[in-house]
Amino acid sequence: MTEPAPASPPPAARRPAWLTRNVKVLCGVSFLQDAASELLYPILPIFLTVVLGAPPAAVGAIEGLAEGAASITKVASGRLADRFARRPLIGAGYGLAAVGKLLIALATAWPLVLIARVTDRLGKGLRGAPRDALLVEGVPNGQRGRVFGLHRAADTAGAVVGPLVGLILYEALDHRLRPLFWIAVIPAVASVALVAAVRDPRPRRTADGTPTKAVRTPWRSLPRPYWRVLGVLLAFNLVNFPDALLLLHAHDLGLSTAGVVGAYAVYNLAYAALSYPAGALSDRLPRPLVFAAGLVFFAIGYLGLGLIHAPWAVFVVLPLYGGFAACTDGVGKAWISTLVPDHQQGTAQGLYQGATGAAVLVAGLWAGLAWGADGQLPLLLSGSIALALAGALPAVTRSQTEAL
Repeated sequence: MTEPAPASPPPAARRPAWLTRNVKVLCGVSFLQDAASELLYPILPIFLTVVLGAPPAAVGAIEGLAEGAASITKVASGRLADRFARRPLIGAGYGLAAVGKLLIALATAWPLVLIARVTDRLGKGLRGAPRDALLVEGVPNGQRGRVFGLHRAADTAGAVVGPLVGLILYEALDHRLRPLFWIAVIPAVASVALVAAVRDPRPRRTADGTPTKAVRTPWRSLPRPYWRVLGVLLAFNLVNFPDALLLLHAHDLGLSTAGVVGAYAVYNLAYAALSYPAGALSDRLPRPLVFAAGLVFFAIGYLGLGLIHAPWAVFVVLPLYGGFAACTDGVGKAWISTLVPDHQQGTAQGLYQGATGAAVLVAGLWAGLAWGADGQLPLLLSGSIALALAGALPAVTRSQTEAL
């Protein structure tokens, strides 16, 4: 008599342990917000320079200052995320980003775009650390690369959809730019509404009903390996200037506005496709090695853009450059998350994201001032430095211990 086949496990049992409710919800939130942001991001440098008459240096300054404002907020929000409820911080951050997009739609002079971008980036800074702390809540160290890889893939899928929708609408709306900025407000607002589905598992009250006490995490209590890795990643971001300047260079090479948007969509498609595989790979290999591979892609992107002259070649170089973001963005956050205990996640992520964002501010300022007629000098300089750092990174971080 044959025994009955064992019952198949329920769907929840078959779900990977790292794929929590918050991971799925926050992937959806980021998809909507990035679709809104990236619908307008590739056309913003052209809008600034062609429509509003801003000089190229202003483009670099706007993006750099916006990232600088975000950097300060990231540090503060990281400390708040370890002390208070995280969901209100996340909701407020996405709300500010929606307001920033509304201000861009209203702009008639480039200084208002500066205010709008700073508002948008302040929102990014406010939400980043608490969101990333919730993403890894209850997830083992050896699976966090997958978490951040999937989140970056969802986020960047929005960056593929956004520019493509923008390109279709750009053609349908008779090549008018301003209506696109109004349309971008819609998914931004939807992302704010979806934050309501996020769960913060930390109890607000203890078992006896008294409010939980907020615990401050001093920076000096962060472990030494964290500071060492932070220093190396901070050094790299001093040559990692905003992508707006890369898009401006692509336009200067002869790409039309539609061509720039299309090239940016191809870049994001490569970024989205590679993010989860890169994150999963970093759960199996040393994360410094995967990050170093990303720096090689960075060097290929910058050196390639600095040396090419044919507009069509942008469609070859930018997808390769997408490998840089895929191998560094989520991988870097996963790397940082494994260097500190859970109760320090917000502070560690906030300081990391804030410090590297401040470095991007410096990079945007010096690159904008050194841009000249075609931007070749800062592109070649940054690409060469990144290539050298890619070779040195595994050796520099070899002695730091990382839980995998």
